[in-house]
Amino acid sequence: MNDTVVTLVGNAATGVDYRETPTGGVARFRFAVTPRRWDRRNSAWTDGSTSFYTVCAWRSLGANLTASVNVGDPLVVHGRLRVRDETLDGQRRTFVDIDAVSIGHDLTWGTSAFKRAARANTALTERPVDMSAAASAANAATAGNGSGSGSGSDAGPGAVGKPVHTQPWLSEQDESAAPVGAAGVPTGPL
Repeated sequence: MNDTVVTLVGNAATGVDYRETPTGGVARFRFAVTPRRWDRRNSAWTDGSTSFYTVCAWRSLGANLTASVNVGDPLVVHGRLRVRDETLDGQRRTFVDIDAVSIGHDLTWGTSAFKRAARANTALTERPVDMSAAASAANAATAGNGSGSGSGSDAGPGAVGKPVHTQPWLSEQDESAAPVGAAGVPTGPL
């Protein structure tokens, strides 16, 4: 994994061109980055030479980009740098592309309102929950000794003081401090 990852700040130089491909939709646009420097002699800001990049965004990022970006919008682009050489009309030319991982408006120059896109397959964005462990903990708590305390030796995981790991982003120490319901499943906020 020897990719060069860059973050660029600039403006959309062209409109977004979106196309469907066999591997998913792709959006492309040209991105202009102009460095500004303080000129001490003139006591003013001056523009350097503008660099142009072709930005490619795949699948949902490309679809959301098409609906969100217009020509001239200030953007922050984060992605993998690709440099390619081509020969056109007998001349060798170098092109610099960015395979975007993330793109957003540069809020230094204005405001933006975020609107979550509707997803067709919500299983990709839901938090993971171990349903088999939660079900066995609930069964063990009710089948234990009738009291629902789960203090018997046949109690399932999480029935006695140790919560079921329904929040994999928390460590055991963090999760054990969360309130635990009767089935041993944390009842605190997710």
